[in-house]
Order: sequence, then structure tokens, then C-alpha cells
Amino acid sequence: MSTDIREGSLEAPVRHAIDWKQADYYDQESVDAELERVFDICHGCRRCVSLCNAFPTLFDLVDESDTMEVDGVDKADYGKVVEHCYLCDLCYMTKCPYVPPHEWNVDFPHLMLRAKAVTFKQGGTKWRDRALTSTQAVGRLAGIPVVAQTVNAANKSRPLRKLLEKTVGIHADAPLPEFHSRSLRSRVKNRQPGAATVAAAGRTTGKIALFVTCYCNRNTPRVAEDLIAVFEHNGIPVSLADKEACCGMPKLELGDLDAVEQAKDVNIPQLLALVEQGWDIVAPIPSCVLMFKQELPLMFPEDADVERVRQAFYDPFEYLMLRHREGKLNTEFKHSLGKVSYHAPCHQRVQNIGLKTRDVLALVPDTEIDVIERCSGHDGTYAVKAESHEVSMKICRPVVNKVRQAGAAHYVSDCPMAGAQIQHGLGEEHGDVADSPLSLLRHAYGL
Repeated sequence: MSTDIREGSLEAPVRHAIDWKQADYYDQESVDAELERVFDICHGCRRCVSLCNAFPTLFDLVDESDTMEVDGVDKADYGKVVEHCYLCDLCYMTKCPYVPPHEWNVDFPHLMLRAKAVTFKQGGTKWRDRALTSTQAVGRLAGIPVVAQTVNAANKSRPLRKLLEKTVGIHADAPLPEFHSRSLRSRVKNRQPGAATVAAAGRTTGKIALFVTCYCNRNTPRVAEDLIAVFEHNGIPVSLADKEACCGMPKLELGDLDAVEQAKDVNIPQLLALVEQGWDIVAPIPSCVLMFKQELPLMFPEDADVERVRQAFYDPFEYLMLRHREGKLNTEFKHSLGKVSYHAPCHQRVQNIGLKTRDVLALVPDTEIDVIERCSGHDGTYAVKAESHEVSMKICRPVVNKVRQAGAAHYVSDCPMAGAQIQHGLGEEHGDVADSPLSLLRHAYGL
């Protein structure tokens, strides 16, 4: 019989450290027991049914079982639920009443992470998924000039995409990112940390080191270029670390936690050296910011260096609003933006910083921001897989409908992958290309 529903906790959610280095973490019997316990609580509640496909999958398994309870679900089918969780964290942060400090201690996303880690340890992860999450290796290979041209052309070829779907499992209709042979880091390779020229404001130092991210380095360098232009227009010096690895989020979502640690061991010393020199850290991709703000501190709770980097890490619009509160943001805009449909990505929403992108763009005169707080369903790899692309587009449909209904002059998302997903849902008849909020802000400044 399903667990009785009790009152949810009224206290602020807290996150427990991830005990991923304990042997019991990878014990299949222990994981299955915890999955059954949490699934039973979810079955009795069902508040999260509209968030993603993990919950409808679970509830269908329960409702179609002989007992119509979780004990009637074959444990071999638990993986069907796990594979639909892409760790957006929205259930934890916005829906579930039983998260810690509630006595039931439900952390659905991190339980899904544990199940993914067990599957990875047991060798059950597909080669395709290992390749898709190897963002640096793929970027380096696809970034070779001739290879980049070939890959970009192949991604637009219908016959080749059909072949790719049949052989590799990448959906033929899923939009794939363009690769640039001239990376962002190569474009600004002479940019080195220098002397600060801006006074501190609030908790900001007034100078930032940019964590470029794999995606902005090889796929959307314009987004990082726009960030640099906007920050320097505000008198904020921008530097880059000498070396940068993937933030680790793709491997986290795969359950390859050792690879996350390897990336951490490259990035944290580089970033800490900049922090010790007085630089704040900013990244243009919400998932990468979340990795340093939440996931790495939870994976390495006793690492003082990880904590110091966390304290210095910011979302770009969070940083600009902190400066604005101290009267340090340039508000002399040359162009209005009109009506803007703004999609707030999940990995930004769960940072608990508020809608800072909306707040900054709303400072531009004659600008109206229509906020869309729903998941785009992309998740980096979920939307391109043959088995989950159509589900991802179903999740994105309410966002697409809101953009259509708004009739805005621009539609944007802080996550360029989410922007591409929305653009794909709108179809070619819409005509426009999803902008970056940083691009809009740069345009408003007339840069």
C-alpha cells in the first residue's frame, strides 16, 4: 500500500552532500531499495507529473502493474524512469514537499544521479552517450577547419542524418550545434589577467575571469564575445584562465563521476589562482554556473578550494544586477528592445538568484519582458537522442506556444541549447533566430 501523505516541510530546502565515494553508493540492492522507497512517496503525491517524462513513466508503470502500487513494478523497469531524468532539479526546488529537512528526505534528482552512476559503473552506458558527453574531445575534433565544414554540412544533410539516427541513435530531426574552427579561446588568446581599474561594489570585485565553457568555445562563441563587450562597456576588465576543462555537467548527467572529478582537478586550481588575485568568475551557460555553485560543492563538501571558487562564481546577469544595486551599471542605452519573450532555463532558476536577466533587460527603455518559466526539454543530450527527442519536443511545446502567442520582437534564453530547441519547435515559418540575452543587451548599448 502506498505511503500515507503527510504535511510537507515548511522549512527551506537543504541539500545533503553526495556520498559518491562510499562503496554502498554503488550497491545495486541498496539503490533499488531507495528507488522503491522514493517512488512510493512520489506515487502517493504525484505533484511533479507535469515537470518531465520521468514522473509519467513512473506512474504508468505503477498504474499498469498487477497491484497498482510500486511493489508491483519490476525493479528491472526502474531504469525506464531514471533515463528520463536529466537532473533539471525543478522537482526538488519547486514542487516536492518532502525534500530535506523533511523526515522523508526525498532528493529525486540526486537519487536518479546515483542510479545513473551505478549503471555507468556496471558498463551499461551506451557508447553514443559517452561520446555526446565528451564535449571537449568532440569540440577539438570537430573544430579542425576541414572537419568543421564537413560536420556542419553533414548535420544539414537529410540522408546523412537518417543514417546517423539508424546507426548511432541521434534523431534525424534534432537540431545539432554548428562547430566553429576558430574557437573563442583562440580569438582572445592574448587576453591575460591584468590590473583592475574598477572599484568593488557590494560583494563584486569589479573584474571577472570568464569561464568560457565548451559550448561557447566551439559552438556559440558569439555569446561569449557579447558578454565580454557588455562587461567591458561597463568598465569591468575580463580575463581568461590559462587552461580550462569542461565544467563536468555532461558527465555528471551521465553518471560518470570520476570524469567529473578529473575535470574539477583541472578547473579548480586555475580558477582559484584567479580568485586569489581578486577576480570574480562568470560563465555564460547556466548549467556550468550551477556546476560550480552546487554540484561540485556537494560532491566535494570538504574541499576548501571548491568552496572558495563557489563563493566567487556568478551568473552574468546576477553579476550585473549586483553592480546596478551599487550604482555601477551603465544604463545609457541607445536602442530599445520592444517586447521580448524570455525563457528562464531550469539550471538558472534553481540557483535561487531570481530573474536577474529579466531585471537587467527591463532597465532598457521601452522594453517589455514576457517571462516563460517552463522547461525547454533540451538538457544538452536528451533532445538529440532518437528515443527521447519527440518527448523533449513535447516538453518544449508550452514554451513554443507562449512564444508564438506573445508575438514579441525577440525571443531569448540564457541557455543557447534551449534557444535552439525553441527555435526548432517554432519551425522555419517563424523565420527569426533565437537571440542571446547578452546579444540583446549589447544591441541596446549600441555596441
